[in-house]
Amino acid sequence: MKNIILFVIFIIIVGCSENRLTKDMPVERKMEIGNEYFEKEKYHKAIPYFTDIAFERNSAYTAEAQLKLADCYFNQNKFMEARFEYEELIRLFHDHKEVGKAFFQIGVCYFNESLNPHYTQEETESAISAFETFVEKFPFDEKKKEAIDYIQECHYKLLKKKYYNGYAYYKLSDYSAALMYFDEITELGNIDEIDKMSLYYSTRIYITRKDKENAVSMAGRLTERYPGSKEANKINTLIKKLD
Repeated sequence: MKNIILFVIFIIIVGCSENRLTKDMPVERKMEIGNEYFEKEKYHKAIPYFTDIAFERNSAYTAEAQLKLADCYFNQNKFMEARFEYEELIRLFHDHKEVGKAFFQIGVCYFNESLNPHYTQEETESAISAFETFVEKFPFDEKKKEAIDYIQECHYKLLKKKYYNGYAYYKLSDYSAALMYFDEITELGNIDEIDKMSLYYSTRIYITRKDKENAVSMAGRLTERYPGSKEANKINTLIKKLD
């Protein structure tokens, strides 16, 4: 038991000593150690060094440390913390040579924070805004195409959210609300699963309402866009029963 207590005391003393040495260490050495940990992907060990340098605010390494600090959190999938640190880089060093990276990474952080389309999509909308800001500010950046791809993916995620909203109202038999969401999707003219299912459930709503004119019209759009699909075949069978 005595040996265990002595060992714990030794660890505490060594830890305190290491922390004191870190604080007294020249900034160049802190940066060197932080970079060594970063290269070894030991991000949790690199963070204290980059944090110390970033807090100094007056070092030639401060901006670089601020960016590396954000990257450490990002590489650990701690996207909220990373986003804050990228925002700090923009706020404090808006003319830094890699500030464009910070704008781009903020969008990626929001994208990774966004929830499944079944849930609210505030982060997805924030990601779109962040990427649009990046494209506007850095129109010739090599990551422009990637940012546009992210924007398109985000918009499709919002489209999925509309579909799930429509489907939820359909299951609740609130057909007017369901059609409002389905119509927004089908009017886009996309050829994909979301469009197909929106047409399918819209037609079923009109069949349930015995609205033959709209049911036939919607069934025609479904058949034209997705000929031979099981949804089109099923709908056309139901349409015949309206006669």
